[in-house]
Order: sequence, then C-alpha cells, then structure tokens
Amino acid sequence: MAELERILSQISDLVWGVPLLVALFGTHLFLTFRLGIIQKHIPHAIRISFTRSSEGEGEISHFGALVTALAATIGTGNIVGVATAIAAGGPGAVLWMWLTGVFGIATKYGEAVLSVKYRTVDADGSVSGGPMYVIEKALGQKWLAVLFAVFTAVAAFGIGNMVQANSIATMLQTNLHISPWISGGLMTLFTAIVIIGGIQSIARVCEYLVPFMAGLYLIGCAVLLVIGRETIGETIQLIFSSAFTGQAALGGFAGAGMKEAVRFGIARGLFSNESGLGSAPIVAAAAQTEHPVRQALISSTGTFWDTVVVCAATGIVVVNSGAWVTGLKGAELTSAAFAAVPVIGPTVLTFGLLTFVFSTILGWSYYGEKAMEYLFGKGAVMPYRWAWVVAVMVGSVVSLQVVWTFADIANALMALPNLVSLIALNSVIASETKDYFSGKS
Repeated sequence: MAELERILSQISDLVWGVPLLVALFGTHLFLTFRLGIIQKHIPHAIRISFTRSSEGEGEISHFGALVTALAATIGTGNIVGVATAIAAGGPGAVLWMWLTGVFGIATKYGEAVLSVKYRTVDADGSVSGGPMYVIEKALGQKWLAVLFAVFTAVAAFGIGNMVQANSIATMLQTNLHISPWISGGLMTLFTAIVIIGGIQSIARVCEYLVPFMAGLYLIGCAVLLVIGRETIGETIQLIFSSAFTGQAALGGFAGAGMKEAVRFGIARGLFSNESGLGSAPIVAAAAQTEHPVRQALISSTGTFWDTVVVCAATGIVVVNSGAWVTGLKGAELTSAAFAAVPVIGPTVLTFGLLTFVFSTILGWSYYGEKAMEYLFGKGAVMPYRWAWVVAVMVGSVVSLQVVWTFADIANALMALPNLVSLIALNSVIASETKDYFSGKS
C-alpha cells in the first residue's frame, strides 16, 4: 500500500505539474483577450446573479445554479489551500492566486456558454449538461466525453466527498474532542436529507447556506484585519513586492523565489476556483435561462467570489498575522494565523471550515451524479446518491490516502478534455457573446 501511495503521489505531482498549470492559465489568458476582456461585465453579472427569477427551460433559478457551483468550489482550498501556497511560495503567492481568479473568470464564462448551449432537455423537463455533452454533441468525440465523465465520477468521491468529510471530522476531534463517528454520523444524516431530493433540494439549501457562510466568514476576516490594521499597508506591499522578486528567509520561513511564488500561487488558485476543470458548468446547464451568455455571466461570478474575494481575504489575514515566518504549513499555519486573535480567530476558522466543507459535499454530489447519469442512464442516479451518503461516513472515520491521491489525479485529468473543447469551440463562445451584447437575442 505504501508503494502504491508513493507511485500515485508521483503521478499526482506530474499531472498537477507545470504543463497543466500552463495549459489552464494559458486558456484563461487566451479567452480573456479572445472575448474582448469579458471581465469588464462582472458588475453587470453580479447584479443579475442575485435575481431569483426563472426564464426559459431549466430546473433551477440563475441564483440556485450559482450558489450550488459556489458550494462545490468554496472549500478547504479557500482556507487551508491558501496557507499552503503562502508556506511554499511566500506572501507573493497571494497575488498570483488572485490573478488566476481575475483571468479565470473568462474560462468559467466560456465553459458555461458551451454547457448551456449544448445541454439536453428530457421530456420530463429534467436538464443534463456539462463538458461531456459539449464534447459529444459539438465535437463528435464520444470517447473523450466518456473519459471526462469517468474522471468526474471518480474525482467527486475524493475531492468532493471523503477528503472533505475527513477534514471536518479530524478538525472537530482535534479542537472539540468530538468522535469522528459522531460528527461523521451527523454529517451523513444531513447529507442524505439534502441530496436524496436531487438538484432542486441541493439548490434550495445552498441558496441560504452559501451567502450565510461566505458572508460571516468575510466579516470575521474583516474583524481580524481591523484588529491588525496597523500592519495592513506593509502586508499589501510585501505581497506585491515578493510576487515579482521572491521572499528571503525570515524567521522559520525557508524563503521562496519568484518561481515558487508564481508556481504555488497559480496552482492553489486554479485548484480553488476550478476554472477550466469543467465541474461548475455541469450545474450551470441546469439553470432556467433563454440565452447561454446570461447564465455564463452569472456562472463567471463564482470565480470572482471564490478567488478574487474569499481567497484574497484569507491570504491577507495569514500574511498580516506574521505566522507564516514560523515555518508552519497548511492547516497548522491557518490555525496559527487565526489564533493570533483569541476567541474570534478560532471561531471564524472553525465556522468557515465546517460550512465550506459541508457545502462542497453537497455541490460535488451533483457533479458526480450527472457524470454517472451520462455514463449509465437515469437508473444509476439513486444508487449513486446512496453510495455518496455512505462515502461521507467512510471518509469521516477512515484515512484513505490512496483513494484521495487517485481522486486528485482524476480531478486534474478532468481539465484536459474540457480545455480541448474550450479551445476548439472558442469561435462559438465568441459568436454567442457577440449575439447577446449586440441585442440580437
């Protein structure tokens, strides 16, 4: 088992290496300029995203699709992942992470345009969409579509389920001495109550949970920054300067060059906002909309909120705390940074992790479900939901590192078929965009 884990870990490092990061970030840049800097429409997109009105075919509202995607996207990467990037790449990694969010907006937009345009609507009104349908219907590459669906179904159980459940159970056991069997049992029960009802039930819960959890977390971060306001100016300056020059050794920090800042900032940013991985457009396709661009604009705000806002807030809090110079990494660094302010800090961190992780379990359940439906038909949906519920319990009480690493590999491999469709169909995305903004639609 140890040898298998070593091999899988090497493969994971390879697939999440420089080539994939270049492909993802390169696609972000290409689509940004190909679409005439679509990011300029973010204010408009945010405004229309908060409407809960329905129009056209679909199963859930615009807002329901957005918050369900946000539920899956905002997770441990926004808290622990940010600290990991800073520990490895220095404070400058925060800026590079932020830039992946800014440019990733274009890719998240492009994914959603294609997924809504090529979605299928069944006789009963249920909707199916996502990169697998785009690849099959627009590119005619069924085998590539099947590969994407397989990678999605596998990755969902890891990144979207057991990894998340285990992180909650471990944190509660460490901080509050709650048995994983108790926390896992409760989490399994709550998950079952929500996901057995399908996408309408998931979206309904996420419409209340996501704004509440993100809002309280950001308020908590703001309080921490107000308390440490005297050094915020220096912190911002340090983030910008070290992003282009690197950071010399300081305290227990080993020091990082510009290369490390770029690499780890971009890697964790991409992992957090999932732009280009092809997950979010699966739920965007279920939205009630008459034009692909309208929902795509709303979907693109997910990357804005996830990385440009939430990840940036966490990054500034961690750097401003000064805890990063101690040599701590990952969750330990996050805990030390937030513990700098007694009571408030640990409370914000615990609340953030609990809600962020649970929402990720809900959002990713839909991604995996639609992948299984594409592969095996609607009959596979309910068994998959029950298997998902069981996996939450298993992930809570058992450390399955091999499963997690394998799922991490599948998560990276999701991006490859999706990026192929984005590049091959960029003219379709541009045409739909021109049609919408010219008023012809």
